Amino acid sequence: MSEAPEPTVEDLLRELAPQVLGTLVRRYGAFEDCEDAVQEAVLAAAVQWPEQGVPDNPRGWLLTVAQRRFVDQLRSDQARRARESATAAELVPELMPEEEPAQVPQTDDTLVLLFLCCHPALTPASQTALTLRAVGGLTTAEIARAFLVPEATVAARISRAKQRIKAAGSTFVLPQGPEREERLQVVLHVLYLIFNEGYTASSGQDLQRTDLAREAIRLTRAVHAQLPDDGEVTGLLALMLLTHARRETRTTPTGDLVPLAEQDRSRWDRALIDEGLTLAKSSLARPTLGPYQLQAAIAATHASADTAEETDWSQVHALYLILERIAPNPMVTLNRAIALAETEGPQAGLDLLATLDDDPRMTGHHRLLSVRAHLLESSGDTTAARDHYRRAAKATASLAEQRYLDSRARRLSPPG
Repeated sequence: MSEAPEPTVEDLLRELAPQVLGTLVRRYGAFEDCEDAVQEAVLAAAVQWPEQGVPDNPRGWLLTVAQRRFVDQLRSDQARRARESATAAELVPELMPEEEPAQVPQTDDTLVLLFLCCHPALTPASQTALTLRAVGGLTTAEIARAFLVPEATVAARISRAKQRIKAAGSTFVLPQGPEREERLQVVLHVLYLIFNEGYTASSGQDLQRTDLAREAIRLTRAVHAQLPDDGEVTGLLALMLLTHARRETRTTPTGDLVPLAEQDRSRWDRALIDEGLTLAKSSLARPTLGPYQLQAAIAATHASADTAEETDWSQVHALYLILERIAPNPMVTLNRAIALAETEGPQAGLDLLATLDDDPRMTGHHRLLSVRAHLLESSGDTTAARDHYRRAAKATASLAEQRYLDSRARRLSPPG
């Protein structure tokens, strides 16, 4: 079954907001002022559209309102600076605040906006944070959890990024040559983080935020359409599709988490799997391998198994071992420990997890605690497993994960 959900107002606004922001920045520059204007227009739409209905041309509606907000702010700024009122009046015709929605061009500037947010004047961390905020629509708190850093740090990064883009005077065009390749790596990392937040929400009642996952897929498709021969772009799209194909089976009707081994694979989205497998195979045919291609190969291995018992865990472990060598990361090691436990037993997995105990990025992380709990349970140490499940439940802000981990701990509690 292929996914064709009826878009909600929130879905529509998430899709259109970066397009409108891109159009404003292309016309007027002033990234920060344009973003403020678009946010006000989105807020107005979120209030009006559910009551009055979505306009025939929602993108034109948003752009018209955002332009008017931009002009209003320009006038206000000029008044505060005690400039002559005639100056603002002269500028208004150039800004076209009364442009009719039907006249608004339908060019999608989202891809250009992605590359603008990855401007070389910014640090990689600021590039990622700004793109998540301006294009992905994540809150500062969500970005902070994705980076495993304090919220105040992310807020400062975003603020500095906007100021640096303004000072750099960047033109709103796609970069070329080596600069495009450099920025592309940041763009792909950002899309990966957006998808991950949608696949497993870092906080809240629901396990998944399918709006974010769909938006990450949409944006990655846009990049792939521009760069169809890039192995990492193809690999990332394949990874997203193969992972998103499991979305309907990852929770019960009441919202409780269902682990991969217990999911009903007959309900996986076969259309997405077929497309993802084709893309994964294509990406692996490239002369060099990157982390997204390898992760796509891992996802393809899981998707190709008719049952959990038929999973080729030796292949999964071998792929994680290669991934760990070319892109070292504690989460990669953690996932390799799971695969190693499947091939060599839970103690082998626990021994590998022990190498992460001194990594400050993993201190108290619920994923490390929960995986250790699972392996302890598999080894027969139910008392230690129960303790780690409880600690993991307290360490996550996702209520769906909390419920699952608490249920695992209760199942291991002695009777009475």
